[in-house]
Amino acid sequence: MIVSSTDVLRVLPEIVLAVFGLLVMGAEPFLRRAHKGVLGPLALVGVAAALAATVVQGLHPGYAFNRLIHVDNFGIFFHFVLLAITALTILASLRYLERENINHGEYYALLLFGTVGMGVMAVANELVLVFLGLETSSIATYVLVGFRRTELKSNESAMKYFLLGSFATAFLLYGIALLFGATGTTFLPDIARLLGSQDTPSMLALMGIAMLFVGLGFKVASAPFQVWTPDVYEGAPTPITAFLSAGPKAAAFAVFLRIFFTALEPAHEAWFGIIWASALLTMFVGNLGALVQTNIKRMLAYSSIAHAGYILIAFAAANQLLTDVADEQARVNAMAAVLFYLVAYALMKLGAFAVVAHVSAGERNQDIDDYAGLHSRHPFLAACLTIFLLSLIGLPLTGGFLGKFYVFTAAVQADLIWLVILGVVNSVLSVAYYLRVVKVMYMNEPGGTLTVAPVPAPLAFVLTFAALGTLYLGVMPGTVFQIASRSTLP
Repeated sequence: MIVSSTDVLRVLPEIVLAVFGLLVMGAEPFLRRAHKGVLGPLALVGVAAALAATVVQGLHPGYAFNRLIHVDNFGIFFHFVLLAITALTILASLRYLERENINHGEYYALLLFGTVGMGVMAVANELVLVFLGLETSSIATYVLVGFRRTELKSNESAMKYFLLGSFATAFLLYGIALLFGATGTTFLPDIARLLGSQDTPSMLALMGIAMLFVGLGFKVASAPFQVWTPDVYEGAPTPITAFLSAGPKAAAFAVFLRIFFTALEPAHEAWFGIIWASALLTMFVGNLGALVQTNIKRMLAYSSIAHAGYILIAFAAANQLLTDVADEQARVNAMAAVLFYLVAYALMKLGAFAVVAHVSAGERNQDIDDYAGLHSRHPFLAACLTIFLLSLIGLPLTGGFLGKFYVFTAAVQADLIWLVILGVVNSVLSVAYYLRVVKVMYMNEPGGTLTVAPVPAPLAFVLTFAALGTLYLGVMPGTVFQIASRSTLP
């Protein structure tokens, strides 16, 4: 296969990230301990260069590497989202790594390599390439979860994540194999064409679809494949928890959309019930699990599960709208609701976990009661966390409110009324555990010996950006929603 310059341009962000990842790893042995602080900024420069490369990539849409890659508005949208998540994670990690005495180049290199895998997932046009991108991202995050090597909880989380992730990967590969057996190809458009030529999908194809859902359901933490989430989120370094909750989940949803609404669209009636049931189960498992948590990281982990359920409501709506050609705009709005929700969700979760990372110095102070009187100790942190929590509830003037509004509107247009009602019920359930944290911060007297260090400038930027972004999406969502609408799959 001859690689053309156009092929290179269409994977330029991944090339840039990989080069900077190697630079960060190669530079560390030559740096003294006192000079390792340059590694984070170097990785940040790599992300900035990859953002510029994404602009170049967007100017050269089309197929690359014999149709393995498909650069379109959908992939470009997710490139910008994923790179922004990575940049904010790096900024939130700078002071954390120094404080925890784990400031190593491998940390930043793994973040960059993981983002390479996620970028490949966003533009993959073939199932084996999806697998390669997914595993590149997963292997990096397996190591990052266990990066605090001297902590037993971190090692336990990494092992659990690796074992369950490998098990889910086996399902994904088996699903790919079964779909190949049913259609004779692994290219997404070709699978759609061959499935469309059949009156009903074969049993082999249906089994493949089910296996793919299991593998991808694990990655997005949808029920009943969410069991890894609370333990892994609790044991991972908190900036990595923030990264896991936003980056890999967004990339997995991108693959979910591309596979199910491109390759498997002709068989949409076969997988509608699975999505509907998983959305409902995921919301209830996440919210009911969060209600009984006293550890704030585990509570936010269960809430991440619940939000995956809300996103799946829009999936179900888009699926239902496929049956009526006249509802084409409604289907586009349903898919745009997924993209908009992922942007708002990323800002909320990154911001919330960034606050937790700073307050729980040394991963110790993670009980919700440890946040008693935080408003008097550090009003800036308390205000930011309040904004994120209110947005996660879905209160007006926040991105979370508009995200749920778009999702529920799409479901109403698809006549999924019961799913909307149950989604609203779950939103009401979430009020209890989110407002509990706000109540503890503002109404409980400070207790214990918890002291909160001054917020370093990089972290202050992350929190300010996330908070203002959350409010911007709640007040003026039009621009982002229009971009999301233009970035949906054709």
